[in-house]
Amino acid sequence: MNATALTSPDDSLARLERLEVLSQRLLERARAQGATQAEVSCSEETGLNVSVRLGDVETVESTRDRGIGVTVYFGQRKGSASTADLREESLEATVAQACAIARYTEDDEAAGLADAALMARPQADGAFPDLDVWHPWALDMDRAVDLALACEAAGREADARIENSDGASIGSGESLSVYANSHGFIGRERDTQHTIGCALIAGQGDGMQRDGWYSTALSHLELEDPSAIGRKAAARTVARLQPRSLATGEYPVLFSAEVARSLIGHLLGAVSGGALYRRASFLLDHVGQRIFPDWFAIEELPLLPHGLRSSAFDAEGVATKRSHLIRDGVLERYVLGSYSARKLGLQTTGNAGGVHNLQVKANAGGFDDLLAGMRTGLLVTELMGQGVNGVTGDYSRGAAGFWVEDGALAYPVDGITIAGNLKAIFAGIEAVGRDVDRRSHVGVGSILVGRMTVAGE
Repeated sequence: MNATALTSPDDSLARLERLEVLSQRLLERARAQGATQAEVSCSEETGLNVSVRLGDVETVESTRDRGIGVTVYFGQRKGSASTADLREESLEATVAQACAIARYTEDDEAAGLADAALMARPQADGAFPDLDVWHPWALDMDRAVDLALACEAAGREADARIENSDGASIGSGESLSVYANSHGFIGRERDTQHTIGCALIAGQGDGMQRDGWYSTALSHLELEDPSAIGRKAAARTVARLQPRSLATGEYPVLFSAEVARSLIGHLLGAVSGGALYRRASFLLDHVGQRIFPDWFAIEELPLLPHGLRSSAFDAEGVATKRSHLIRDGVLERYVLGSYSARKLGLQTTGNAGGVHNLQVKANAGGFDDLLAGMRTGLLVTELMGQGVNGVTGDYSRGAAGFWVEDGALAYPVDGITIAGNLKAIFAGIEAVGRDVDRRSHVGVGSILVGRMTVAGE
């Protein structure tokens, strides 16, 4: 196999410059065709992904994707078109198509760029702050294969009960993007993300269990050791062997850190602009109301150095800033881009494209402290299904994990369902641990809910 580097040498700045020049050309063409406002998004993504299974290479994939999106406004009428073709005639056609769409659409009073006064402003040197999110990895295919094989081998060799494997994988990606609009805003970003993971199978027949582990980071130097990932995947898998069900009842439920962030995800869905202006949220008109315990807080940190989702501006060029989403248990604001904000008669919160690095306040110690504090109850380590009603907040999901007695893991459980209403679940949170899962831009430790319905036998 030929050794092919992902990106060598680093030409990212030159590529960003080309994307910036291209964005300006497209804006000029939109103006020439009569658009009153316009915005352009250009991106390039480069990646190398390798997967192995049972000691053999399954896939080796090298990718380089490009996307160019043009949105124009003729007054309150909007049109969008996209292409991946940089030929002059294709770019001309893309702008023309966006303009044609806009001319034949209905007026939308909420349409338009975000307000010019809200655009992010560069520093005195003309650049936005370096948030330390660019860490390219000159990973070649041979090295990637070796790392993936080592990860899987360590897991398969860790315990004789590991009977099979779903394989190991390694991925390295670089992303470049430029956003420009007719306000004169130009924002350039580049970031990286690298991942190693392994999934294993223990037992045979009806007694089989599957689990795994992965590590992800902006820099490959911060990834967990591949062999350690494999061994952790093995330990998690064999720990699930011979599960039991539970008697139906109400129990304390501890969501491990890697699944606890799903609860925060349900909150975000309910306070996001699209759900709110469609009146499809159980938290409609809840700004200023306490929905969590009075010690609970969630802060957004978009300018966090080395954060997984750090950025000085959102997808519309609006300046991001540090702010609370939840403070003292109270919902401080919604999560809005300019369109949803206008629909609601509010101002954008700089969240077009999503949130940037949420940090959930901890009020307890580590994972072992939470187990000891719960004493008896259910530890959830896996959730299944999509049984969440965003309109009513009703929550019902399949789950697996461990029964806890006297503050220690007693035995694995599966084939159960946990249920409640998200309002009651949020209000019933008793503790958030310091055992934050760093693999997500939602930084939260394990979450202990005082009581939930568990349906089993």
